[in-house]
Amino acid sequence: MGIEHKNGGSSSLDLNVPLLLDQNQIKLKDLEASDSDDVNCIGTTSFSKTCFNGLNALTGIGILSTPYALASGGWISLILLFTIATATFYSGLLIQRCMDWDPNIKTYPDIGYQAFGRKGKVIVSVLMHMELYLVATGFLILEGDNLQNLLPNVEYFEFGGLTIGGKQGFIIIVALIILPTVWLDNLSLLSYISATGVLASLFIIGSVLWIGVFDGIGFQQRGEFINWDGIPTAVSLFAFCYCAHPVFPTLYSSMHKRHQFSNVLIVCFVLGTLCYASMAILGYLMFGSEVQSQITLNLPTNKLSSRIAIYTTLVNPISKYALMVTPIINATKAWFPYHSNKRLFRHMVGTSVVMSTVLVALAVPFFGSLMSLVGAFLSINASVTLPCLCYLKISGSYQKFNGEMVGIGLVIVMGIFVVIFGTYTSLVDIIHMSKI
Repeated sequence: MGIEHKNGGSSSLDLNVPLLLDQNQIKLKDLEASDSDDVNCIGTTSFSKTCFNGLNALTGIGILSTPYALASGGWISLILLFTIATATFYSGLLIQRCMDWDPNIKTYPDIGYQAFGRKGKVIVSVLMHMELYLVATGFLILEGDNLQNLLPNVEYFEFGGLTIGGKQGFIIIVALIILPTVWLDNLSLLSYISATGVLASLFIIGSVLWIGVFDGIGFQQRGEFINWDGIPTAVSLFAFCYCAHPVFPTLYSSMHKRHQFSNVLIVCFVLGTLCYASMAILGYLMFGSEVQSQITLNLPTNKLSSRIAIYTTLVNPISKYALMVTPIINATKAWFPYHSNKRLFRHMVGTSVVMSTVLVALAVPFFGSLMSLVGAFLSINASVTLPCLCYLKISGSYQKFNGEMVGIGLVIVMGIFVVIFGTYTSLVDIIHMSKI
C-alpha cells in the first residue's frame, strides 16, 4: 500500500504488506511504490487468500503480551478485549464504506486526504510511520529479551574494550544480522517468510498449551477478577493487537469480489480474537500475576516445546523488520529526490534507521510498556478514531443525528479515553522503569 500523488499532492510514500496473490494477480512491486496504473486495476485475489493475508496482518507479536494484558487488568479485562475487537471490526467496515464511497481511494492515506485534504493525509501518514518505527524497535527489544532468556549465562559482551550488558549486546548483534535485509532492493523472499505469521501464532499457542498440559506447569493460577490500576495497560495492549487497519485498503483493492470484504473482516476478527483470547487465558492460568510482558520469558527453556515457541518468536521479527522499516526508508528518500535512486544513499538511509531503532531499544528496553504506548497512542488513533472521523466527513453522516451517528460517536469517545489514559499510564511506566 502506498501514498500516491493526488491532485498535486506530496511525493509518494509506501506501506505494503506481503499478500498471497493468484498467479494472474496484478503485481505490486514487493514493498516498493506501485505504479499508479497498477493500483487502479481490479485485483483477482480469492476470498480465502484475502482471509489469510488479513489474518497475517492482524496476528503478530501482540499475541505474546495478551497474558500480561489480562494479568494487568484481571479477568474482567477479557470484556475489554472483546470490546476493542468489536470497535476495531466496526471501524474496518467504515474503511470499506469510505472506499466504496469514492473509487479513487486506494490507500489509507487517501482516505485521510479525501476527508480532510492534505492535512488529513499527512496526519495519517505520520501516525502510520511512527507505528511502524516503534514496532520495529519492539522487535529488537523482543529479540534481546528472548535471547537473554535462552542464554542466561551470557552476562556481558566486550567490544573494543567496551563492556556491554548481555541483553544490550544481543540487541546490537540482532541489529547487525538484520541490517543486510534492509539494504535489499527486492523483499519478495522476506515477504513470503513473514507471511507465516499466522502459522507462527498457532505454533506458539500450541507450544504453550503443550507446556501447560504435559510439562508440569498446569493451570492452577486463579488470578484477580479486576485490577483497576492495570486497566489502562490492558486496554492499550489489546489495542496494539488490532493495529492492522492501514493494511485493509490494500487487501480490499486486491480482492476480485470486493463485496465479500466484510465477510473477510468477520473471519479475520473472529479467528484473530480467538487466538488472542486463548493465549491470554492459557498464560494467565499458567503463571498468574507472575506472567511477564512476553509469555515466552516465562517458559522453561529446558523443554523442547518451550524452545520451539522461543525460536519461532525469534525468527519471525527478523523476517518482518525490513518490511516494517521499508516504508520509512522510502518516505525519507522522497525528501531527497536527486539522490533517491542511488543505491549507496538507500543503504545510508537504511543503516541510519536501523541505528536509530537500536538506540531507542537500548534507551527504552521495556517491551510491554513500549507496546502499550504504541497501542494507546498510535493503534487506537489509526484503527479506531481516524476511520470513524474520516467516514463521518466523507459520507456527510456528521450532519445527521441518528443511531449510526450516536454509535460512531460512542466509539470515538471510547478511543479518546483510551488515548488519554493509556498514553499517560504507559509513559509513567516507562519513566518509572527507567529509574530502576
